[in-house]
Amino acid sequence: MSKVKVSFLPDQVTVEVEQGTSLLKAAAVAGISIKSTCGGAGTCGKCLVQVKEGEVRVDSTRNLSPAQQKQGIVLGCQAFAISDVTVEVPADSRLRRHQVLIGELEQPDLRDFPFEPLLRTVTLDLTPPTLDDITVDSQRLLAALAVQGYQPVHLPLRLLQRLPEDLRTAMWKVDVIMTLTDCGWQVIAVEPNNPGKERFGLAVDIGTTTVVVSLHNLANGQTVARAGTYNLQAQYGDDVISRMIHATENKDGLTELQQAVVKTINDLIRQIEKETQINREDIYGLVAAGNTTMSQLFLGISPKYIRLEPYIPTISSVAAVDAAEIGVKIHPRGMVYLIPSVASYVGGDITAGVLATRLTDAEEITLFIDIGTNGEMVLGNRDWLVTCACSAGPAFEGGGITFGMRAMEGAIERVKIDSSTGEIEYKTVQDAKPIGICGSGLIELLGQLRRAGLIDRTGKFTDQVQTDRLRERDGEKEYVLAWAKDSGSGKDIVITESDIKNLIRSKGAVYAGVRSLLRAVDLPLEAIDRIFIAGGFGHYLSIPEAVEIGLLPDVERDKYAYVGNTSLKGAQLALLSVSAWHRARQIGEMMTYIELSAGNTFMDEYVSALFLPHTDLTQFPSVKG
Repeated sequence: MSKVKVSFLPDQVTVEVEQGTSLLKAAAVAGISIKSTCGGAGTCGKCLVQVKEGEVRVDSTRNLSPAQQKQGIVLGCQAFAISDVTVEVPADSRLRRHQVLIGELEQPDLRDFPFEPLLRTVTLDLTPPTLDDITVDSQRLLAALAVQGYQPVHLPLRLLQRLPEDLRTAMWKVDVIMTLTDCGWQVIAVEPNNPGKERFGLAVDIGTTTVVVSLHNLANGQTVARAGTYNLQAQYGDDVISRMIHATENKDGLTELQQAVVKTINDLIRQIEKETQINREDIYGLVAAGNTTMSQLFLGISPKYIRLEPYIPTISSVAAVDAAEIGVKIHPRGMVYLIPSVASYVGGDITAGVLATRLTDAEEITLFIDIGTNGEMVLGNRDWLVTCACSAGPAFEGGGITFGMRAMEGAIERVKIDSSTGEIEYKTVQDAKPIGICGSGLIELLGQLRRAGLIDRTGKFTDQVQTDRLRERDGEKEYVLAWAKDSGSGKDIVITESDIKNLIRSKGAVYAGVRSLLRAVDLPLEAIDRIFIAGGFGHYLSIPEAVEIGLLPDVERDKYAYVGNTSLKGAQLALLSVSAWHRARQIGEMMTYIELSAGNTFMDEYVSALFLPHTDLTQFPSVKG
């Protein structure tokens, strides 16, 4: 197939791609991240670009006005380069840098777990061979390790190929770097003894939206550096479902998604390397936690059957994997571990969260919730655990909302509405001019609109408050959050009735999941002793507003606790303690997964939750009418 060139403005970047490549995919090749919440299906209308020169084939003009079409504006995913093309990518269409919750550089909480890293260094002073001692090199090494208590030990072929020279170059005094696998210990490297050399491991949280890494000294467990950014897979879709579709219905989709997340991790490693002057080859392994789909995509395993009934993943856990095999740029023979998943939609990030919060050590009945595109939750204590996942949809990440966006610069994240005038005050990420609204802002907005009397319990706008901000356009009512003159895009930023319906459906799914878990174990809401809210989104969540709209249970507020990025915290524990690693695997096996699509319980609860705050107001006694 012939090649064409696609040039992007104002970036002044040109790439060569096959004729017929979509402008969205060409942008990804150019390293330009464009919004595409639907993953290139042509339904979200976010990937708008303007064709300045050249010929493109347009398959769909959905979501485009006649005026936009006259200006050469197309959907990047529905426009395909036929000739050399020049394209301008407007600011509104770009994925800006996310507000990533990295956290302080605190040390891992290793209480209850001895410090015994998954990767460790053993120093050996071997006796050189002689005519009287002709023990083969590999057996000499294995025997010395056995004396130190390490057996069985596996020596991979790639190490054996180097072993004779490695031992003799080191004059038989060596540092042996080993890691634990399902079959015992495995030697990663044999290096000359160097008492001053520091070696490191990474803990990684692979989120659907963001990726965070934490670098640790394997000699003492100290946190050396931390970094985070958005997951580059976002250009192929906001949520796991759109990425599953891209991976399974596009020729190179799986490869693109795998390479995108690996590049995200490698970019963060490069950032840490620059900040700390630590060579990436001194990083000998990493432990990652992510949802089931993210874990499989990271390994290049198709998520096809996670999406199809009866929703079966390929793996729940996996033995140590060579980092080089999947493209992670650390030590050439470094290893990658994944925290075990539980089921199709309850992944290693939730297992890591249960590990980090010590939920299995407590008598108290705890509800653990991680809210994102999916609402994953665990209920139980040290004796039992039940878990489920409900599809909250991308609304809390800004997907499916007219001016919804992630927590990037210019996103409205805090809202307050005057009930007498209908006027609004807001705060944006980095105090920039508003260009949209993110999940925490949407939840506060929904609560504030209801409290001010601007919407009723079904989410419809009322005429109770007279304000210019409430208007009707194209047959639908909407409320203006920011006027065009005050916005960063030159457009009125609004919330529509359709947007509100989407939000109510999302919050209803999460609350219905909680109720379904309680019904599965025949417990009342009052039986819950504490509620842990995890994840980056939870950090910015207003608990009172979340209760106000019926997203979270109406219990005493002191039962709630924000527990941070427990996916990363759990990965840290597993990296630095073999005991914690084994506990994580036990937790994965201990959890009973409740499939919400089986039976009518979830649907009954969901329908009841499609009101503000709920059909049954007795479940929300603190929320007024």
